[in-house]
Amino acid sequence: MADSPRRRYASPSPRRYRSRSRSRSPARNYGERNESNNPGNNLYVTGLSTRVTEKDLEDHFSSKGKVVECRLVVDPRTRESRGFGFVTMDSLEDAERCIKYLNRSILEGRVITVEKKFRLNYAGSEAAVCLSIST
Repeated sequence: MADSPRRRYASPSPRRYRSRSRSRSPARNYGERNESNNPGNNLYVTGLSTRVTEKDLEDHFSSKGKVVECRLVVDPRTRESRGFGFVTMDSLEDAERCIKYLNRSILEGRVITVEKKFRLNYAGSEAAVCLSIST
């Protein structure tokens, strides 16, 4: 084995040991709502037809306030709508008006639901969890 050109380690670079200290990111308040990150103007819309486009969604919501952004969630392979999306309104008042008047409304022949979404982090979970807050 002395003639073998193999290195002592199997990987191309030697192992480096990591420090056992935690990350240096600022402390998080898990389970508490952070209003500065999400003021409540982000709406979760479900029950959408696969025929609905982002333009249709924007037109439907713009009747109740100024729409900042519309995003439909689509299947990555087929590019077909998964039946839900997110609408960001300009203000909290516009968002609440949309919830009040557009929840259980009809769009493209389907009854849609509109809910306010808050993004909450919980200790022990890697990802943020969205919870609907009924108004």
